[in-house]
Amino acid sequence: MEVKHLWKAFVFLFLIMLLLFNWANVSWVFNYKAVSGFFSDLFEKEEIKQNILPIEPSGEIVLNNREEYYDKENSLEISKIEISAPLVFAQSADQSDMQKALNTGVVFYPGSAFPGKSGQTIILGHSAPAGWPKIRYDGIFTRLNELIEGDEVIIYFNNRKYSYIVSKKVFLERGEEISQEGFEDSDNVLVLISCWPPGKDIRRIAVQAKLSN
Repeated sequence: MEVKHLWKAFVFLFLIMLLLFNWANVSWVFNYKAVSGFFSDLFEKEEIKQNILPIEPSGEIVLNNREEYYDKENSLEISKIEISAPLVFAQSADQSDMQKALNTGVVFYPGSAFPGKSGQTIILGHSAPAGWPKIRYDGIFTRLNELIEGDEVIIYFNNRKYSYIVSKKVFLERGEEISQEGFEDSDNVLVLISCWPPGKDIRRIAVQAKLSN
């Protein structure tokens, strides 16, 4: 009987040690959001909405030589950090609409400049901590910090290709505005934004890239 109890104690301690050493890979199991998202993806396939907005806001056209046609959906591609995601347009800037859109890709922030127009083109994406499972697009911008000056970011929008070159990376407090210092008013500047550190709603990381001529 004593041997049986010792064996149970050994198995229990073994499982505890195994859990501790692999916590980074299994911690998501204890997060209700991760678990619910995982099972939601198993039992329902959410349609990805990539609405092409019928009316573009007025503004100076930065480039007018983007006439080559690309048979691709609206999307964002960054080869360096293995990103290829749908570019989604939220119904509004309300939190509920934005969160729903973020589940289906990276999100064009309503009211920001369209690619090829003067101003800031703002795109938002989720980030996730280490060990987080690949659920929807929860971790699409997790590696945003790896981008450095000179890296290329590509946007496909309305069957046109727009190439951007990363110029700088900044960290912002929540609610802090993004500076346009170093850019002309006529520039089209892409800004990729996510939470920082990954998965924590403490600060923001913003990567700025200028449209390449």
